[in-house]
Amino acid sequence: MRLRSVFAPLAVAAGLAWAARGLPPAFGARPPAHPSRRTVRRLPGALDRADRIAKSGQFRDGAFRNVDPPHLMKPGTTREAMLGMIFSARKRRPVRPVPVLRPDFTARDGLHVTWLGHSTSVVEIDGARVLLDPVWSDRCSPSALAGPRRLHPMPLPIEDLPRLDAIVVSHDHYDHLDLPTVRALAARQDAPFLVPLGVGAHLERWGVPVRRIVELDWDEHAEAGGIRFTATAARHFSGRLFARDATLWSSWVLTGPRHRLFYSGDTGYFPGYAAIGEAYGPFDATIMQAGAYADPWPDIHMEPEDAVTAHREAGGGLLIPVHWATFALAMHSWSEPPDRVWAAARARGVALAVPRPGERVDVADPPPVDGWWQALV
Repeated sequence: MRLRSVFAPLAVAAGLAWAARGLPPAFGARPPAHPSRRTVRRLPGALDRADRIAKSGQFRDGAFRNVDPPHLMKPGTTREAMLGMIFSARKRRPVRPVPVLRPDFTARDGLHVTWLGHSTSVVEIDGARVLLDPVWSDRCSPSALAGPRRLHPMPLPIEDLPRLDAIVVSHDHYDHLDLPTVRALAARQDAPFLVPLGVGAHLERWGVPVRRIVELDWDEHAEAGGIRFTATAARHFSGRLFARDATLWSSWVLTGPRHRLFYSGDTGYFPGYAAIGEAYGPFDATIMQAGAYADPWPDIHMEPEDAVTAHREAGGGLLIPVHWATFALAMHSWSEPPDRVWAAARARGVALAVPRPGERVDVADPPPVDGWWQALV
């Protein structure tokens, strides 16, 4: 009995220590808000980063801010949300394997989108290949042993990706910025990472060379592979540990010689899409976040009908919904996002593609929507 009382706490502590392996690096690095000599000695790019953050129109009182301040949780709904995530009776996972296709990246002309799952997508635009929000890990979590687990495999190993011209990150949450994936891409690819202000601090800590990190504020742009990348507004938040909003979040505009694409990143609906469309559109296609929404957090993730509205206001042609199917991050059923976005698109006359993971969509000739996901629930 005494042995059990001694070894039980040790076993629990050992288990927690095992689960926590690698957590400090996964948390990333908090970017400096103000220049200092100590910061400059530690990180070569820190002085420039701190100066640009301090001058950003989105940065006030020590944190980045939204144009329309969101409520991260409606008052009094935290308990409801926690219980719903644990005990929801809705079918939050498919009952049959998700069909996953092997991607084909052989042709590079025109505009093609290959959704790999959640928000990870490969965009082939006017001869360039761009990877959006890459996450290859089994869990979107700082730990490989805990956190939301993948509901379908990635359509291809990361080492089988073709040569990329750019890697774009919308913000620093774990389901969009993944340490093992970043390290693998840094080792296997030579493409630059285009990220919102402050996110470069995470990449530097993880070993990405400073020369490959391009940080942008909203409405700033950079060029890579013959494509202009513009960081644009979104309504969200950031943070990988306890401190929030030390890094910026953004949507992205990809402008090629012949085609244009808009990627929403994670966002709640806000009345800024028409302005983005007027400044940078119209767009041949939009990739819109349409999943992981819930009534307790209406301001930080769009519902499917919001995604259709934002697509129309931005001047989008073909709508491709993402941020669903791969990780169960909300209380809604697994198949609800595509069902609702399909109904809203039909009602509003919006061209829609809902590809299987790994399916390559030719924006000029998209596959018809066939409801493939409905057979899995």
